[in-house]
Amino acid sequence: MTASGTGPERDTHPGDEAKPGTPGTGENVCPDCKGSGRMAADPCPTCGGTGVVTEGIGGG
Repeated sequence: MTASGTGPERDTHPGDEAKPGTPGTGENVCPDCKGSGRMAADPCPTCGGTGVVTEGIGGG
């Protein structure tokens, strides 16, 4: 895992649509914690506290 918890080396989390680094995907702000990585006093369960999720990139 990278120091920031993002990038292709990070673990997958429940909110990820694909493994980080998968072609046709990119990082987006977690829709549940709005990028903070926290839900109240706990790490966000959707992004695992990173504030980002891996999603498919839409195309035409």
